[in-house]
Amino acid sequence: MVRRIGTAGFLVIALTACTGGEGAAGAAAPSASQPSSQPSSQPSSQSYSRPSSAPQQSATQAQPGAVQRALAKMSVEEKVGQLFMPVLYGTSAGSVSGENQARFGAQTPAKVVAKYHLGGVILFPQNVRSTGQVVALTNGLQKASPEVPLLIGTDQENGLVSRMSALMTDFPGAAEIGATKDTSMSRAVAKATGEELRALGVNLDFAPVADVNVNPKNPVIGQRAFGDDPQAVAEMVAAAVKGFADAKVAAAAKHFPGHGDTDVDSHTGLPVIKHTRSQWQRIDAPPFKAAIAAGVDVVMSAHIVFPKLDPSRDPATLSKPILTGLLRNELGFKGVISTDALNMEGVRKKYGDGEVAVRAVLAGADLLLMPNDFGKAYRAVLGAVKSGRVSEQRLDESVSRLLTLKQSRGLLAGAPVASAKQAAEVLRSSEHRKLAARVTKASR
Repeated sequence: MVRRIGTAGFLVIALTACTGGEGAAGAAAPSASQPSSQPSSQPSSQSYSRPSSAPQQSATQAQPGAVQRALAKMSVEEKVGQLFMPVLYGTSAGSVSGENQARFGAQTPAKVVAKYHLGGVILFPQNVRSTGQVVALTNGLQKASPEVPLLIGTDQENGLVSRMSALMTDFPGAAEIGATKDTSMSRAVAKATGEELRALGVNLDFAPVADVNVNPKNPVIGQRAFGDDPQAVAEMVAAAVKGFADAKVAAAAKHFPGHGDTDVDSHTGLPVIKHTRSQWQRIDAPPFKAAIAAGVDVVMSAHIVFPKLDPSRDPATLSKPILTGLLRNELGFKGVISTDALNMEGVRKKYGDGEVAVRAVLAGADLLLMPNDFGKAYRAVLGAVKSGRVSEQRLDESVSRLLTLKQSRGLLAGAPVASAKQAAEVLRSSEHRKLAARVTKASR
């Protein structure tokens, strides 16, 4: 979801997820405050090269030494900064913006990243002008975080939600891929998508959608899902997770515990899922179980109420029984739990912007996306740690998971440096365009 922004040419380091509910690919409108989703010398000599087909280790398999060393060097303030992915403004890392100054007390995206030791950024259509510009942007953002390289992400689901569509191959979306009934195509499209993202300096894709679209009135999932059959969706999701791993790009399954059976958009309201626990096990859970088994790096929460899973009627993003009890303990997920965008109305109905961030951490979230008021959210989490409401052990758990994800993608060894020349060879390559055409033909 994207609200109107009066400033032209801003960098949106913004997320997601349900964010695709804002409409067609790249249909993000400028906003009066911040978008809401649905993001010289080089830090290292590492550059993009076409990845092999061998899947990478999941976040839970990374070697711990570098993670422990990085964690030990961090102050509490630096650890809290790692949890956040706010929206920043400007078309380059050095763009001066009054919005940045007003919201963060620093004028440029690079200065905001350095000031708060942010864990990552996410790109939207507004900061996509050309291949060379995006490459310079991602390299510049990484340069601003020399101690711990950034997760740089985007919502490139393909189809309806394609934030980088101005530059990337026009691959079919999930529903069209699902219609082929061929999981190899799901894996191939994910791999090709990941290769193009990685060439631009993007290392995290907030895809695939793991929701099962069982409600024809669903206003926010629809064609973004692989289909309405839980097992078929599970197989497609697992294949996509493996495809992103083939490309050495992290994947995020969304929106847990399942956003498929709702007729309310969580960008503007708080949906209630009325499934029983047995229905959840049968309908909603299989794709998430399959994603976890396939080694998915991130699982994104949904701003939905699921009374049979948590009678408190808090949205899943703020629910410890759902995020910790169900996702962590019951399903055994050891990777990063991300919130959906925290400026969406579905998560802001009951609590203020600072309290929402604290409750998300207490529920089990590791990555806090797009807080509506960054200052309030950051100060609230920092204050909660210093007061003991959020223990330092709990904070360290989240930061360790984020660092482990970065380690598993090679980031702790040094931020990769994207190459505009190499990106131009990968983006919209003949091979990828032919793959898109094959999928479209097979879906008919």
